[in-house]
Amino acid sequence: MKKVSFYTLGCKLNYSESSSIGRMFEDKGYSKVEFNDNPDIFIINTCSVTENADKKCRKIVREAQKINPDGYVAIIGCYAQLKPKEISEIPGVDAVLGAAEKFRLVELIDTFEKAPGNHPAQILASHIDEAVDYHTSYSLNDRTRTFLKVQDGCDYPCAYCTIPLARGKSRSDTIANVVAAAKEVAERGVKEIVLTGVNIGDFGIQNGEKKETFLELIKALDEVEDISRFRISSIEPNLLTDEVIEFVAQSRRFVPHFHIPLQSGSNKTLSLMRRRYKRELYAERVSKIKSLMPDCCIGVDVIVGHPGETHELFLESYQFLNELDISYLHVFTYSERENTTALAIKPVVPKSQRADRSKMLHILSEKKKGIFMNSRLVRKQQYFLKMKSKTDRCSDSPKTMCVLQ
Repeated sequence: MKKVSFYTLGCKLNYSESSSIGRMFEDKGYSKVEFNDNPDIFIINTCSVTENADKKCRKIVREAQKINPDGYVAIIGCYAQLKPKEISEIPGVDAVLGAAEKFRLVELIDTFEKAPGNHPAQILASHIDEAVDYHTSYSLNDRTRTFLKVQDGCDYPCAYCTIPLARGKSRSDTIANVVAAAKEVAERGVKEIVLTGVNIGDFGIQNGEKKETFLELIKALDEVEDISRFRISSIEPNLLTDEVIEFVAQSRRFVPHFHIPLQSGSNKTLSLMRRRYKRELYAERVSKIKSLMPDCCIGVDVIVGHPGETHELFLESYQFLNELDISYLHVFTYSERENTTALAIKPVVPKSQRADRSKMLHILSEKKKGIFMNSRLVRKQQYFLKMKSKTDRCSDSPKTMCVLQ
């Protein structure tokens, strides 16, 4: 019995796919083990959102060689689709599989035996236009929550982003399949599911046609009784409708938490980024959420140092974020990516300035997080004091008083 191990870089989507591919190996009789448990096969699922992710892939390949010099190393994921030839030249790599091939890994590579000598790595990576199939994926036994993929690919050509080139066009699972997967997860004893995808608000595209909606999906999942909590991961502000917010506000199982990418609080920078909304719409989304769910946790993605972001535009973005009723920030420092339109935008922000802006937003994030946590603590104390007062006037209900205290 050969041992296989996975090392996953990047997003929740990658974790869901690594776990599903791992189960394919187990179904074929392989034993899934930890990365440092001397596996015969190393599968590295890559990300390519930032330059550091590319470097991390090379580092993990070197670590795999140290653990088992004879181990077979296969690379999948976004980096593998974008730069298969470059990866194939990394010493120790045996195979590179693209977006259309990664779910056929067990089928395409028979023996997983290293070729003798310095044999070049096998490249199995089609053009991204061939990545049209949808593969249901979810993580299991990796974390306390399950990441359930409901959508893949993206049709939004943001100036800084390579994801459409790495994952292809937007496509989705069916509601019936997602509900069935959620029930399978529930049978394993999991109580919380995080819905994930590249652009989950765009859910419902099947075979190139819009057939279902994200609102219909979450309504169906709310009926899955054995799951206690569902959580929406990242959803674009222009796709986060009033109806979705209103449903989550009264839902039995969807938690009051949204992660909404902003990227910049400056409309000029948003235009340079080719985002599909203005900051006014974003503020409306936050206001709507807080009006219905005052305790809702709202996370925000922000990019600093995008080409064309002057010092004045950054300060405009900072001020917008400072005034926004949000809970925390995920701060990303812009890094140049090949084949993106951002490369043609001037002026280029020096890396030292990118670092300074990142530091400012990280400090702001800690401030926002502290305010949010303190507000929750105060409300919780007020709630318990109120309930204690009620039970003090009701001496025939000691059980209620005990439970509430």
